[in-house]
Amino acid sequence: MRLSRYFLPVLKESPRDATIVSHQYMLRAGMIKQSSAGIYSWLPLGFKVLKRIEQIVHEEQERAGHIAIQMPTIQSADLWRESGRYEAYGDEMLRIKDRNGNDLLFTPTAEELVTDIFRSHVASYKSLPMTLYQIQWKFRDERRPRFGVMRGREFYMKDGYTFDLTKEDAMHAYNRHLVSYLRTYERMGLQAIPMRAASGPIGGDDTHEFLVLADTGESEVFYDAAVTELSFGNREIDYDDVAQCADVMEEFTTKYARTDETHDPALFDAIPADRQRTARGIEVGQIFYFGTKYSDAMGATVQGPDGKPTAVHMGSHGIGVSRLLGAIIEASHDDKGIIWPEGVTPFHVGIVNLKQGDADADAACQSLYDAVAALGLEALYDDRDERAGSKFGTMDMIGLPWRITVGPRGLKNGVVELTSRKTGESEEMPPEQAIAKIGEIYRAQGLGRGKSS
Repeated sequence: MRLSRYFLPVLKESPRDATIVSHQYMLRAGMIKQSSAGIYSWLPLGFKVLKRIEQIVHEEQERAGHIAIQMPTIQSADLWRESGRYEAYGDEMLRIKDRNGNDLLFTPTAEELVTDIFRSHVASYKSLPMTLYQIQWKFRDERRPRFGVMRGREFYMKDGYTFDLTKEDAMHAYNRHLVSYLRTYERMGLQAIPMRAASGPIGGDDTHEFLVLADTGESEVFYDAAVTELSFGNREIDYDDVAQCADVMEEFTTKYARTDETHDPALFDAIPADRQRTARGIEVGQIFYFGTKYSDAMGATVQGPDGKPTAVHMGSHGIGVSRLLGAIIEASHDDKGIIWPEGVTPFHVGIVNLKQGDADADAACQSLYDAVAALGLEALYDDRDERAGSKFGTMDMIGLPWRITVGPRGLKNGVVELTSRKTGESEEMPPEQAIAKIGEIYRAQGLGRGKSS
């Protein structure tokens, strides 16, 4: 992709209404444009990152044995009346009517809709366990939409729903989701801490939120500093192994970590004083177990082993896909712009031509571009007729992890410059060596040709 042909409307200044870094940088980097309060158009760069995140979520859901579906954004109010939530949900639900006067709503969540799908097609316990999930646009009419994609009205979300015969089976599904979420977030370069939370309008007694620590987080959190030392890493998990999943759940949730809604000062004070921490957190996901709340109300039963109808035990599990862009930027930036982790970057490397129109520099850049493509990776080639400072400023703002700089002087010595956006360190090396290093970096991330996952 040549930058001279790309749609990248970079802004020099932050709009006045953008008060947090992620909102400012997403606007300045030309990733989004506000359509109306809390609703955004996703421009090419932002859309690419959104799809990178979505792909990681899909891969980890499929790894855990979950099945993707797609449900509509518009639902019938009748289903919500069955569950008793239509009036109870509140003003965040956008209620509408069609031309025939039927009550409809724009999906804020889909427990009722997926329960209707399940009850229509599953009759026996032999079909269980089952997890259905989607990644779909949702709408919640926030009273005060703010902070860009962090607190928007329209948002992109993975929502998954588990169906099990017993509570024990359902809790294994709960643990399985925690494991898959830990893998998902770490692949994005994030540490998302599972914290005991309140269930809100979804319902249920067992729920954990996943929060990324950041000064701009909306939630106050209390935790044992030891939880920040935990890492899932590259360990292999058998998602059918009940004990193995339960062990991960215990490892990551035994130490104190709670949102302000469930904070227990007595338990917190029992932590050694040097490990007590209070901070702000950004919610990027949540898992729920709510038993037979919806299956009882909506008649979602299966024939049990004894031949009798049994209400299925359910849970719902969400990841804020669009919100994650904001969270990643809040956790990974500097005063020059975004610093994308390799796993979610819109382009894997930027190529900067310091003298566009110079035959040797142009040829070298094209050769590098082709070599990156041969690795199964994507490069953004800045071929604009602009000053070097402007080109470097754009690359810093949009945050690509690696930059290869090509100029006539270096080419005379047989070298290009490879720069890390994260550290700012640069190294001169032959073009072939720079490409080899880029390939090695991304192979370690499971990306590109010969990827490990």
